Amino acid sequence: MEIFLFAIGFILLATIVAGVKIINQGDEALVERLGRFHARLTPGLHIIIPYIDRLAFKETIREQVLDIQPQTAITRDNVSLDADAVIYWRIVDVRKAYYSVANIRQAMSNLVLTALRSEIGKLELDETFASRAEINQALLDQLDTATDPWGIKVTRVEVRNIAPSRTVLDSMEQQMAAERRKRAVILNSEGERQSAINSAQGEASARIARAEAERQEQILQAQGTAEALRTLAETLSDPKAREALQFYLARNYLDVANAVGASPSSKVLFMDPASIPAALGALLSLADKSDEGDGQKTNGAPAILPPLHLRERPKVEG
Repeated sequence: MEIFLFAIGFILLATIVAGVKIINQGDEALVERLGRFHARLTPGLHIIIPYIDRLAFKETIREQVLDIQPQTAITRDNVSLDADAVIYWRIVDVRKAYYSVANIRQAMSNLVLTALRSEIGKLELDETFASRAEINQALLDQLDTATDPWGIKVTRVEVRNIAPSRTVLDSMEQQMAAERRKRAVILNSEGERQSAINSAQGEASARIARAEAERQEQILQAQGTAEALRTLAETLSDPKAREALQFYLARNYLDVANAVGASPSSKVLFMDPASIPAALGALLSLADKSDEGDGQKTNGAPAILPPLHLRERPKVEG
């Protein structure tokens, strides 16, 4: 009798314990009564009827991570590559997640693979590397729409690696090397072109500056000559100016002869013998009149010095 009572008590205690359910924070559960959905259990303490009610499904509603293994995809330009992704998702409706799809993770994996191949097939190889953000957004939009009937919210999709085959990588490296060499050649040619332009501009500026300096010099010389001619014309109006001018020319005549004689190279002086007495007479008459200083005007035409004809004899060494 005591054993029977003990067995009944044990059964009652086990039934009570079986009817007490505690749901942790961040989790939700589904209760079925006689095989049909009965209630959704939120975090906390709950009592169910043992042997009639059953805890059919329990899952977290926190965000979860689904890792997609590398899969082969083909781009629009028929290049084969391997791509993988990671999906961040969470359950927003536990009832739909349990009753709408048999295996949530497998269904999401197949959906992600299909969407990933589809998006990569729309792009060329070069675009897949530069358009990763666009691929992520397109996958997020497609998955979020497709999983909404399942009570699942896809929060983020990240394509992690896009790896072409080794042959494609080698071709890409060769292409990049050729592109770098091309840019180097272009930069060198641009540098040489700019250097030539700068040199030409500098030379042109220098020529312009020299021409301007020569022009200015010629203008100044012409102005000086004009000024000298005006001064000479004003001076020649004086009766004594002609005698002074004649003396000045004679002295310069002798200075030139002295300079020619002082040169280290051999010189030959050609002078008309008949003009020597006339030249000496002119010099003596100018000297006498300069010494007289009486201001009297000379009679007759002024004496003209004979020209000197010079020819340099080449110096013979040895």
